Amino acid sequence: MEDRTRIAVAPAVQLGGALFTPEQLIKLGTAAAPDSMIEMTNFRQLYIEVPDTDVEGIEGELQHSGLEVYPTGFVSKGLIACQFCRGAEEAGLSTAQALNEAIAGIETPAPLKIGYAGCALGTSEPLLKDIGVVKMRDTFDIYVGGDPKGLKPKFASKLVTGVAANRLIPAVIALIEFYKTHAKLKEKFSKFVDRIPLEELQQAAA
Repeated sequence: MEDRTRIAVAPAVQLGGALFTPEQLIKLGTAAAPDSMIEMTNFRQLYIEVPDTDVEGIEGELQHSGLEVYPTGFVSKGLIACQFCRGAEEAGLSTAQALNEAIAGIETPAPLKIGYAGCALGTSEPLLKDIGVVKMRDTFDIYVGGDPKGLKPKFASKLVTGVAANRLIPAVIALIEFYKTHAKLKEKFSKFVDRIPLEELQQAAA
């Protein structure tokens, strides 16, 4: 059997949520190695195996069709965003797209899920993500430490509030870098938040 590489594929952050076109699904089916399976993950990503002989070419074709391609494993996943039901401007679509571009694929001690909601309805469940961003009128609140697993899910704690749009990406990147620097080997972000005083995380995001 030929050697294969697993890649993560996701639809763009867009109005309406995680939407694929029929053409994109055909591209995915064609790109996948013969006899392989396509896995739906809880990261808003599909994992597919592609032949090692043409990884770059396949990634380029998928990206050309409007799909996002990321590494798998211990990285920050693509942004898990809402459907932007309040409209692109009011829900901050352009900010969410820029945040996704900045954070997706960063190597981390454990897989990292980052959620975004364009309003307080929180339909993307940002408080159950490692890092959650919620748009509140013209500013953003950042939450940390959510974990949906187990019989008693853990809701994220509010870290900072009233973050301006131009400060949001630097704040989230700073949190990821602080986590990378101070986490134990393979330490989940929710466990890391339990161990580190909230004040230190606030200083890191400032």
